[in-house]
Amino acid sequence: MKTPVNVAVTGAAGQISYSLLFRLASGEVFGNDQPIILRLLEVTPALHRLNGVVMELNDCAYHLLQGIVPTDDALVAFDKVDYVFLVGAKPRGPGMKRNDLLECNAEIFSAQGKALNAVANPNVKVLITGNPANTNALITQRNAPDLDPKCFSAMSMLDHNRGIGLLAEKCNARAEDVRNMIVWGNHSESQYPDLTHATVKGVSALSLVNDEWVANEFVPTVQHRGAKVIEERGGLSSAASAANAAVCQMRSWTIGTAKSDWSDWISMAVISDGSYGIEKGLFYSFPVKVSPEGEVTIIQDLERSEFSRQCMLETEQELKIERDAIAHLL
Repeated sequence: MKTPVNVAVTGAAGQISYSLLFRLASGEVFGNDQPIILRLLEVTPALHRLNGVVMELNDCAYHLLQGIVPTDDALVAFDKVDYVFLVGAKPRGPGMKRNDLLECNAEIFSAQGKALNAVANPNVKVLITGNPANTNALITQRNAPDLDPKCFSAMSMLDHNRGIGLLAEKCNARAEDVRNMIVWGNHSESQYPDLTHATVKGVSALSLVNDEWVANEFVPTVQHRGAKVIEERGGLSSAASAANAAVCQMRSWTIGTAKSDWSDWISMAVISDGSYGIEKGLFYSFPVKVSPEGEVTIIQDLERSEFSRQCMLETEQELKIERDAIAHLL
């Protein structure tokens, strides 16, 4: 049997993690021959709930699950860790402004960045899902200066999957028939889901749908899908689909896009190198391919319409505003 890998999950007693942990333990992400040790981080008041999750994991008798470390100490959770899912984040409360939310979460993710910097595996892969995910990724990365910025990514696979699902439904096709969906920018309502290069069964998506549907239904539906799910579920968030997206993105990041069966590329928020004129240093969602060794490369030289360029600039501007709001913690 292979040497176990250490996998940390924060907010481990929360709803997203509850949908995620059992899939990790089953081998769905890292392979059915790869044993893992789960290192589960929660705030102290939630440790009793986390204990119940640990009991359930043990009751499943997963043959790949070689150990579970529940803790409220980030230095323990991240000790020599190979993969990290930063799920735990403070949700927006009644009357809370976006800057208030940024400030609260900035404190959480700056502390976790420092802990990762101190004890994590130097080649760790850190996937940030807690919102605002892109800016939380920036905070975490900037507080872990000894780790390569390429160790960090924010999740845009949820929006990517939402776009695939909507397009497949519109075209009476299956999700697996859709290729080359792109989500540009921030994991927020400013994101730009782009069908310019998408295909359905090898046929250009834009030849199968009209511009009015794209502009008035597809784009805003993807942008506002999270809020709509919360409304329909009576205040509960899209926990299962978020966990599924985390599985998809980390699996693609681990084994490569060629083997992940999602598309020729996936959407992934990585640190900008200036591609497509996006300011360097921001965590921005691009179309990327991933090698079997986990090396992420931004797809270059894609044609973009003037509409696409404008949408990309708008979501970049939002990321700059978020960055400036928490600049003192970077």
